[in-house]
Amino acid sequence: MNKFSSIFGQLLTLFPRLEFESFVKKTKSACHTKGFSCWDQFVAMLFCQLGQAHSLREICGGLATALGKIRHLGLTKAPSRSTLAYANEHRPWQLYEQLFYQLLSRCHSQFGGKHKFRFKNKLVSFDASVIAMCLSVFDWAKYRRTKGAIKLHLLLDHAGYLPQFVNITEGRVHEIKILKKVSFDAGTIVAIDRGLVDYELFGQWTRNGIHFVTPLKSNADYQVVKNNPVPKNRNILKDQLIRLNGFYSKDKCPYLLRLVEVWIEEKQASLVLLTNQMQFGATTIAAIYKDRWQIELFFKALKQNLRIKTFVGTSPNAVMIQIWTALIAILILKYLQSKAKINWSLSNLVAMLRFNLLTYKDLWHWLDHPYYSPPLEQEVVQMSLLC
Repeated sequence: MNKFSSIFGQLLTLFPRLEFESFVKKTKSACHTKGFSCWDQFVAMLFCQLGQAHSLREICGGLATALGKIRHLGLTKAPSRSTLAYANEHRPWQLYEQLFYQLLSRCHSQFGGKHKFRFKNKLVSFDASVIAMCLSVFDWAKYRRTKGAIKLHLLLDHAGYLPQFVNITEGRVHEIKILKKVSFDAGTIVAIDRGLVDYELFGQWTRNGIHFVTPLKSNADYQVVKNNPVPKNRNILKDQLIRLNGFYSKDKCPYLLRLVEVWIEEKQASLVLLTNQMQFGATTIAAIYKDRWQIELFFKALKQNLRIKTFVGTSPNAVMIQIWTALIAILILKYLQSKAKINWSLSNLVAMLRFNLLTYKDLWHWLDHPYYSPPLEQEVVQMSLLC
């Protein structure tokens, strides 16, 4: 007798049914379910991500061929393609958003911890990634004249490199509009790219005690107030206090700012950073911006390992459900990485999880011993039973 449900079944225990049903009631997702519950839909869409299914046919067929293995997942039978397609089109995607933040809070409490720097300030990065879509198929996702897209805006907490805030919009919405709506506590350090430079926002942050680190625009007009000493044997070329000279910029941000120029050996070029953080060393400022690359790695991992570039539904609601399910799936993968004793790469974990998703193994033992084989004596006994 199997002592465990399948690995997929054990992963689903991360979502307690009572909490799940409370989210269903809160989002009013259970209207007109007609024998196909919200839980059934969630299991099917999570199977799409973790099982690497490319279409509705693969989702429904994959679950149907699992025979009795899907009963411990809470499903009575595998859904038909039309049933799943209808549910994805009509049931609110906000249920999956609620599930994402519920799992995110658990991940933060389990392995959020602290970032790798010595300072105690909260460190976050903000950026957005465009998900290209065919305009003739997704005619509602207008981006440019002949292109369709949606945009995933994300605030990454560097303590555990977990998302803190996610917003999905049309591709035409600029990131700065979303960033202005995000509130930060005093002392927070926000690392952003050059495309998000906004002097009015920087002035507001400086007044509220919020710090930023970003590349300086090449056409920025400023005057040097003071030259700070540069650390020896480091890659720092300049450390200066400056004031903005531009007609509008000095009015929007009239505060003393700091310029740090860093030499990047790999590119054989320098990078000029702008910040309002005056206490940290210049090398720390440079390291903060370098760590901003983690948000790019998050987007890369999401797009390369999960089903987020091709969609099993064409309606806005179906697309939103699939994206939020992908975000839930990457939290599950990061949770498993944090619990494992071996150093899993995300791509290997996704591949091995796919092969073992419906096998009856102890999840946590398999996570630490993925290539474990039964003892020889057990194999002999099994062979004798077959004879």
